[in-house]
Amino acid sequence: MAGQFEIFTDAESNVRFRLLGADGTVLAVSKAFEDKRSAADGIMAVRECAGTGLIRETHSTPWGGTTWTKSSQAQHRPTLRRRHLPAV
Repeated sequence: MAGQFEIFTDAESNVRFRLLGADGTVLAVSKAFEDKRSAADGIMAVRECAGTGLIRETHSTPWGGTTWTKSSQAQHRPTLRRRHLPAV
């Protein structure tokens, strides 16, 4: 069975959605939405970009800030290597 999205109302009466894995594990919880229709639109947006999203690794700095590294796609882009042959 594939994962599924679940729309719910939180303790503060906000509408949210969560993504559940095939085993029922909560994988992600959304921000608060005004209504169910907005939450459903948020689910559609996640479905559209989840398969094409890049992976980034972040590192916390000593002062609590976050630094971003290059995306995984840029790090693994093949490089053009030129071979230098000796002159004859």
